[in-house]
Amino acid sequence: MDYKIKSIVTKIVSLVLLSSITQILSAQEAGKTLQMSVQEAEQYATDHNRSLQNATLDVKKAKAARWQSIANMLPQISTSFDYNNYCGYTMEMGIMNIEMNPAGTFGISAGMAVSGAQIVGATLSKISLDMAKISVNKTEQQIRSQVRTIYLSILAMTQTMSLLDSSLTNLLQLQQITENTFQAGAIEQTDVDQLSIQVASMRNTINSSARSLEMLYNSLRLLLGVDVNAVIVLTDKMESILNIQSCENLLNNNFNINNNYDYQLLEKNKLLAKRQITLAAMNFTPTLTAFYQFSEKTYFGKDAGFDMTPPNLIGFSIKLPLFSSGLYGSQISAAKIDYHKMQNTIADTKEALLVQDKQLRYNLRSALEDYSTQKENIDVSKRVFESIGKKYEHGTASSLDLTNASTSLITAQTNYLQSVIALVKAQVELENLLNN
Repeated sequence: MDYKIKSIVTKIVSLVLLSSITQILSAQEAGKTLQMSVQEAEQYATDHNRSLQNATLDVKKAKAARWQSIANMLPQISTSFDYNNYCGYTMEMGIMNIEMNPAGTFGISAGMAVSGAQIVGATLSKISLDMAKISVNKTEQQIRSQVRTIYLSILAMTQTMSLLDSSLTNLLQLQQITENTFQAGAIEQTDVDQLSIQVASMRNTINSSARSLEMLYNSLRLLLGVDVNAVIVLTDKMESILNIQSCENLLNNNFNINNNYDYQLLEKNKLLAKRQITLAAMNFTPTLTAFYQFSEKTYFGKDAGFDMTPPNLIGFSIKLPLFSSGLYGSQISAAKIDYHKMQNTIADTKEALLVQDKQLRYNLRSALEDYSTQKENIDVSKRVFESIGKKYEHGTASSLDLTNASTSLITAQTNYLQSVIALVKAQVELENLLNN
C-alpha cells in the first residue's frame, strides 16, 4: 500500500513540474523579442508558418497515397490460427466412426492482383505528388511575398509616424507662440482656435497611424507563427530594401510561362486528365490474380481426425471483361471531354497570364513614377510647412496659411506611404508571376 501511495505522489509531482515548465516556456515565448532583417523574417516564416506546414504535410500525404497505389500491386501476406472443439462429437460413416477431436489450424496465405487500372493509378498518384510539391513552392512564394510587403509597410508607416510627430512638435511650438500673442492682444481668439483644431487633428492622425501600425505587426506575427504578444524588432531600413534599381531590372526580365506555378499546376491537371482517359480504357484489360496458401493442423496429441484440407495450395486466375453495355466506352468518352476542356482552360490561362504580364509591368512602371513624385512632393511640402511656420512666427502669414500648409504636409505623407506600398505590391506581383 505504501508503495502505491508513493507511486501516486511521484506521478502528481511529475505532472505539476511538467505543467510549471510548460507555463514558463509559454511565458518566455510570449515575451521574447525577435530581431529580424527582411530575409530573416522570410526564412522564419517558411520554417514556422502553419499554412506552409500544412502544404508540406500534403506532400507527405501524397507520398503515402502513392505508396498505397504501388503496395496494392505487391504481394500481401497474412497468417491465421483457427481452433475448433466439437465437444466429443463422433462422426458416423457407415461401419466407421470418426472421432472429431479438438484441432487447431495454422495457416499462411500470400496473394497479389495486378490490373491495368492499378498501374495507371500509380502514375496518377505520382502526378498528385508533383502537384503537392508545386503547391508547397507556391505557398512558400506567397508567404515570403506577404512577409516582405508587410515588413516594408511597417517601415513606411513608422517613418510616416516619425514625420507626423515632427509636425506635431512644430505645431505645438506654434500653438504656444499663438497663445502668447493672443494674451498680448495682437491676434484674435479664432486664430488660437484654428491652431488648436489643427493640433487635435494631427494627434488623431498619429493615433490612427499607431493603430494601423499595430495591425501590421499583428499580421506579421500571424505570418511568422509567433505568439501574439511577441515583440518584433525590424533591423532593416526601408531604403536598403526598397531598391529602385532592382525594380527597373525586373522590368527587363522576360516572362517564361513555364516558370509560373499556376501554369505548372494547370499542366499537371492536363496530364492528370489525359491519364484519366487511359484509366478508363484499362477497364477493357485483364486482371491477374495469384495466391499461395499453406496450412498445418494439429490435434493437440490426440488421434488425427477427418481432414480434407491440403497443406499447400497454389492458384491463379485471369479476369477479362467481355461486355458492359457501353458503360466503359461512355467512361472513356467522358474522360476525353474533360481532357479537351482542360486544354481549353490552359489556352485561356496562357493568354490571361501573358496579358497579366503586360499589366503588371505597366503597374510597376506607374508605381515607380508615382513613388518618385510623392517622395519629392513630401520634401517640398515639409519645406513649405517649415517656411510658413517661420512666417507665422514673425506675423507675415495667417493661421489659415499655416493650417493649409499642415494639411498639405499630412496629405503628402499619406500619399507617400501609399506610393511605397503600391510600389512594393507591384514589384512583388511581377516577381511572383515571373518566378525567375
